[in-house]
Amino acid sequence: MLILQGSNALSKFRINKLLSVVQTHTPEIISIQTRFIHFVNENKALDKKEDAQLNELLNYGESYNSFIKGSQLIAIPRPGTISPWSSKASDIAHNSGLNKIIRIERGVIYLFEIPSGKKLTKGQIEKITPLIHDRMTEIIIEDENEAVKLFNTTEPTPIEKIDILNKGIDELEKANLNMGLALSQDEINFLFSNFSELKRNPTDVELMMFAQANSEHCRHKIFNTKWIIDDTKKEDSLFSMIKQTYKKNSGNILSAYDDNAAVMEGFSGLRFFADPKKHQYEYKNEKIHLLIKVETHNHPTAISPYPGAATGSGGEIRDESATGRGGKPKAGLTGFTVSNLNIPGYEQPWEKDNGKPERIVSALDIMVEGPIGAASYNNEFGRPALCGYFRTYEQESSSSIYGYHKPIMLAGGYGMIRESHVKKQNIPANAKLVVLGGPAMLIGLGGGAASSMASGASDASLDFASVQRDNAEMQRRCQEVIDTCWSLGNDNPILSIHDVGAGGLSNALPELVSASSRGAKLKLREIPNDESSMSPMGIWCNESQERYVLAIGDKKIKQFEKFCKRERAPFAILGNSTEKEQLILDDSFFKNRVIDIPMSILLGEIPKKIKNVISETNENKKFQTDSLEIEKTVDRILRLPAVGSKSFLITIGDRSISGLAVRDQMVGPWQVPVSDCAITSSSYYDFIGEAMAIGERSPIALIDAPASGRMAISEAILNIAAARIQKIEDISLSANWMAACGESGEDVKLYNTVSAISQLCQELGICIPVGKDSLSMSTVWINEKKQRKVIAPVSLNISAFSRVIDVRQSLTPQLIKDHESLLLFIDLANGKKRLGGSALCQVYNKTSNETPDLENAKILIAFFQSLQILNESNLISAYHDRSDGGLFVTLCEMAFAGHIGIDINLNSSGDLIENLFNEELGAVIQIHKKNEKIIKKVFVESGLDQKMIHTIGTINKNYKFNIKFNKKDVFIAEMSDLHGKWSETSYQLQALRDNPECAKQEYESITNQNDPGIFVKIPFEIEKNTPSINKGIKPKMAVLREQGINGQIEMAAAFDRVGFDCVDIHMQDLIDKQIKLDSFDGLVACGGFSYGDVLGAGGGWAKTILYNDMLRKMFEDFFNRAGTIGLGVCNGCQMMSQLRELIPGASSWPDFVRNKSEQFEARLVMVEIMDSPSVFLKDMVGSKLPIVIAHGEGRALKRSTQKKSYPTIRYIDNTGDVTEQYPKNPNGTENGLTGFTNKDGRFTIMMPHPERVFLTKQFSWFPEQWTNEYSPWIKLFLNAKESLN
Repeated sequence: MLILQGSNALSKFRINKLLSVVQTHTPEIISIQTRFIHFVNENKALDKKEDAQLNELLNYGESYNSFIKGSQLIAIPRPGTISPWSSKASDIAHNSGLNKIIRIERGVIYLFEIPSGKKLTKGQIEKITPLIHDRMTEIIIEDENEAVKLFNTTEPTPIEKIDILNKGIDELEKANLNMGLALSQDEINFLFSNFSELKRNPTDVELMMFAQANSEHCRHKIFNTKWIIDDTKKEDSLFSMIKQTYKKNSGNILSAYDDNAAVMEGFSGLRFFADPKKHQYEYKNEKIHLLIKVETHNHPTAISPYPGAATGSGGEIRDESATGRGGKPKAGLTGFTVSNLNIPGYEQPWEKDNGKPERIVSALDIMVEGPIGAASYNNEFGRPALCGYFRTYEQESSSSIYGYHKPIMLAGGYGMIRESHVKKQNIPANAKLVVLGGPAMLIGLGGGAASSMASGASDASLDFASVQRDNAEMQRRCQEVIDTCWSLGNDNPILSIHDVGAGGLSNALPELVSASSRGAKLKLREIPNDESSMSPMGIWCNESQERYVLAIGDKKIKQFEKFCKRERAPFAILGNSTEKEQLILDDSFFKNRVIDIPMSILLGEIPKKIKNVISETNENKKFQTDSLEIEKTVDRILRLPAVGSKSFLITIGDRSISGLAVRDQMVGPWQVPVSDCAITSSSYYDFIGEAMAIGERSPIALIDAPASGRMAISEAILNIAAARIQKIEDISLSANWMAACGESGEDVKLYNTVSAISQLCQELGICIPVGKDSLSMSTVWINEKKQRKVIAPVSLNISAFSRVIDVRQSLTPQLIKDHESLLLFIDLANGKKRLGGSALCQVYNKTSNETPDLENAKILIAFFQSLQILNESNLISAYHDRSDGGLFVTLCEMAFAGHIGIDINLNSSGDLIENLFNEELGAVIQIHKKNEKIIKKVFVESGLDQKMIHTIGTINKNYKFNIKFNKKDVFIAEMSDLHGKWSETSYQLQALRDNPECAKQEYESITNQNDPGIFVKIPFEIEKNTPSINKGIKPKMAVLREQGINGQIEMAAAFDRVGFDCVDIHMQDLIDKQIKLDSFDGLVACGGFSYGDVLGAGGGWAKTILYNDMLRKMFEDFFNRAGTIGLGVCNGCQMMSQLRELIPGASSWPDFVRNKSEQFEARLVMVEIMDSPSVFLKDMVGSKLPIVIAHGEGRALKRSTQKKSYPTIRYIDNTGDVTEQYPKNPNGTENGLTGFTNKDGRFTIMMPHPERVFLTKQFSWFPEQWTNEYSPWIKLFLNAKESLN
């Protein structure tokens, strides 16, 4: 094993944070230093050249200076696992020609200094170690040589047999407990009976496989069982009630309930992708159908938030990919519900610490780490996360503690699928059964069973086993293979595909073949496996992520292998499908048969338990609000996480990737996170699209569970109504159910809620074709010899999806500065002011007797229809629904987005507090006063009562919120003060997680009343239509990508639009000499995460070129050939900057390092085009305009050279001045510099993404007066073509 020291591991601010925490446990420590350390496992000693190359590969990040003397602790990955970092770093080494290296791993050295040179005591080390590592994925060592255990290999362990033939059913019951199988007594009896009949003992592999395949997580037993409630037998199961919505309203559903995702009918449009044979990008006019899926990943997120949330997002993405014969994920959503945060120094009056089990993390830890995991996975895979929610809840009610110690981690989204691929094909006998993706590893073992238990109810060691690890870059490679397959249309080699999730291969392969009534004969040792010591059970049942199983026709397997090799996606042929429905798994190492079981036993019908439960009634007193102070109430409610800004969750996620996002969470020139829904365009050409929105109102369920379900659906519909949707029947829903089944009264609440939403959906004409349940939402533990328990309320998370007729006609909450406008309040509750389950109750730690509800579906239908008519007629300037925080918060958010004041005049019965803060259904719209009568008429003619529609206010110029109630002045506040309070919880979390200096700068900028917002100033004009833009010869553009790059399609679309012949080129094509750069006029290096950015962003990509003599010469020849041009964007910019020695006149280009915030930043920012020789930016000098950025390492670090770096673009603030202030300068680059060119201007690099905003519709905000289909950034691409003419 080689040991190589690395760069600084933690920045100064992170060390200071760590030091302050460490000193609370060990005050003697006066300083801490950290650095990376690399451990290299090689099969042969490296020569001098290879050694120098390895040292250069591992030279990334900011170097350290001197090192203190002190006690050393080293955090390394858990032996027996392989870190995601290792997988990617090892790939770079191999692709750079260092084939003697088997694997590289990385640790972090922590040095702790104590005065007088004392060493840490054993007791001090025990206190410190939990603070410097994740106990689920890492261990602590003191001597670096101990890291050799990372590479230790041992002989595989054999199968175990459970001796039921001699020892009876007791042996099965022992195995159930020891292995954490979570089998019911009925299932134990079923197995005992069947294996006794087979006259053999089951293997541990068969038992674990059966447990996973038949877990509550996989089989949804509660949703399929029969019910008796209060001695009355119910006719319907929960699932049958959900299916009734499909039976009644199946109009636009093409696939429901029998695949990994549901499929909705979309509109026809032009899809853009590379031809899989010629690799040329082109448009295809076809039906663009929608895949929809929403998952939860609650248990793993409670145990280890980052990988739990990351793999939650990754698993849902795979569900979309593995639908039919292969789909393409497009846009994502993420949500979290947790218990009280209890932020140190920012504890809120309603928060109480009720304790937790040792083995799960706190709500605060979840919200600091979990969202980064989910965002990072979406970012690296290349899917914009455009929608989400965040709620905290923990409250005592009726002597029980309700909360979310077991959190909800929601991951979902939608994708695209071709019409001919919606249904899986029947798998014939002797089809090849293939696993695609990463290797088997000892992670996630038993996760399906573990997630079916209450948190804290299983053995701690089993919790360790169920932790998973993420590698989105591997999943990206697999997706590229799937994309290539479906691009072939009718020639798609995939017959059927299934993702590998809960239960691993042991669940995925049987499900794949059983759908075609087939069996399978498989070889265990063909499964790619990076851990040689794993037992057969570990290999077969582990839940290693980023894997798919596929059935491929025998004649097309060679073609499929070719696709995999091009994308460097690992795959293996495990065996064949069989006519006989028998699953056989042979082990060549031990020369035995691990599995030999009829499919009827594995996936057969187990006797169903009948749910026999009794309902409970709890009486709650009405919450009296007449004595509450308005100012105190406002202060509390605006700081409640469900109400306040979610900015800290949003800016960490790339929302512009794909170039098809139209409406994300950020609204208006001030980019305020208040959007009601997410919208994407179906195509770069068309204006059709898709929309999604979320609805959830779980606190209501404590009082009236069915009402909570109806309110969740209503909220989702009011949110998605902001999109231009033809009819309410175009909407479909995913229903995700969480409940603490088995707890007193909770089962009945669940049943009644399912019944209520089934009925409501049938009345609305809406279908629920997809969903998920997680029904062990309780947390139990022992504290001071007493059992403690926290129960989650019945929680229904609704995700609404729809096709959109025109993406340009989307409504936002942004109030416009039209002083001839009015604010209309449409009160769908018609004067009711029920407070149960409201933010108001929560912040005062109260319940109430009645909750909001939807009494009549016709009201919702009438409102939806009216809104669509008014939207189409361009009669609405702004729209926002009433939900968490009530009318007061609705109005605040609209004013924040518009950077404007409002005067509100309410005349109503009841007191002020219940009028402002009840959360009944309703909405506020901004209209022009001349249209008031006709707008009210539209609502009334659609079926709403005139009494529901109220003119309540106007905007004002003094940036104040003024309220009159029944003709009395009752409230006046500065909008900036309210905005600050609304943003403070997000700021506190951001400051804990990221660089606090940056968080503070952003927070202080929010309250700047004089901020003019984003603007556009350009010195040029552009053509308005495509024919005049796309004309003349078609230069050849190499659209270059490496493994992990995900931004190639939008880049090709931008160049294609101005007339380039764009060709998809993978680096493997160049390595294999399939194609050369000498036939191309231009080269563009695209954005993404090459090799997951593990050796510095773009560094691995660049070094695989620099250390390959053939590639180095090819690129050098291209750069030196007269008449060529090149562009590097984001990751391509980082890569090309490291090729500076090959590019004439580029030797002073900077390195790009970690953002000052130490966080991935995704924002719409202002830039200025500088005077430079860049051919791409000709005639654009002086332009000041918005552009999207999305990167984690964008800070340009000037190199120590006297040569000119030729800067081209710099960040400016909203006044037009160059800035280094965060977030207007999102990465802290000196002088705001973010783009550069070479001396003759032929080669330009930049961190921002012009290819994602070349169309006006791609901006989350653009000036209304700009009517051109193209944004000013099209000029960059036109200039590129003009330079070659």
